[in-house]
Amino acid sequence: MLWAVLLINLGLFVIEAVSGLVSRSLGLVADGLDMLADAAVYGLSLLVVGRATVRKRAVARASGYLQLCLALIGLVEVLRRFLGEEPLLPDYRTMIVVSLLALLGNAVSLYLLQRSKSSEVHMSASKIFTSNDIVINLGVIAAAVLVSLLGSNLPDLIIGAAVFVIVSRGALRILRLSRQPAA
Repeated sequence: MLWAVLLINLGLFVIEAVSGLVSRSLGLVADGLDMLADAAVYGLSLLVVGRATVRKRAVARASGYLQLCLALIGLVEVLRRFLGEEPLLPDYRTMIVVSLLALLGNAVSLYLLQRSKSSEVHMSASKIFTSNDIVINLGVIAAAVLVSLLGSNLPDLIIGAAVFVIVSRGALRILRLSRQPAA
């Protein structure tokens, strides 16, 4: 199950990151980078299946710090684009199509993760990442509609910033989970 979720996330990373760069959408780029970080987390989780709780907690902790680093880099990029001289309007059609595809991939991933019934910390972290991704996909779609209606790149920058705030909040939840005593 983790292998399937890992492959879905790697595929979404490539699709969203490339589409985001081509369409000039920070929201898609942000979500693509989030998919890459999630894929790394799933890969790390695969390494600790059947291992001691201490290792699982270490993987969850590493996941949280990885997400925090991603969020910081992303927020710097949002500021750079916001303060840039010539705002570029992203292609809202690409944003919608790619985000719908990502939404489908994330829904399948969350379904697979929830079927596992595992409450171990590394699996809880994976579920948090994936539920955040679904919210993010819906946000990018909403931003694309607003870009289209307003003719402005601000909705894309706002969703890009929101993605990184959501990623930060998820990372902090995961770090708290990694410190809780075993149930």
